[in-house]
Amino acid sequence: MAALSIHERKRLRQIGHVLNPVVMIGGQGLTDAVIEETLRALNDHELIKVKIAGEDRAARTATIDAIVEATGAQAVQKIGKIVLLYKKAAKQNQHLSNLVRHAHLAN
Repeated sequence: MAALSIHERKRLRQIGHVLNPVVMIGGQGLTDAVIEETLRALNDHELIKVKIAGEDRAARTATIDAIVEATGAQAVQKIGKIVLLYKKAAKQNQHLSNLVRHAHLAN
């Protein structure tokens, strides 16, 4: 997957600012069910926020790296316990895609 340009990252961060986390990773860590739900959310919405519980910064970073590798997504932004993930859908759903629904924010 090609790296995002600075302009694309800025646009995705603007859209991501209004989003709420749709996937939460708790005490069980990164399970197969969490990966599957993340893939489903990325396929539907293309741009999602994931919240990772835990106080250990190194463990959160390892979890973010693992979820990016498992889903093939790109981490657009990491702030504290929240990571913004982007993965272009094979077929964009006009009603669910956050890129379409919030396009007016990235002007």
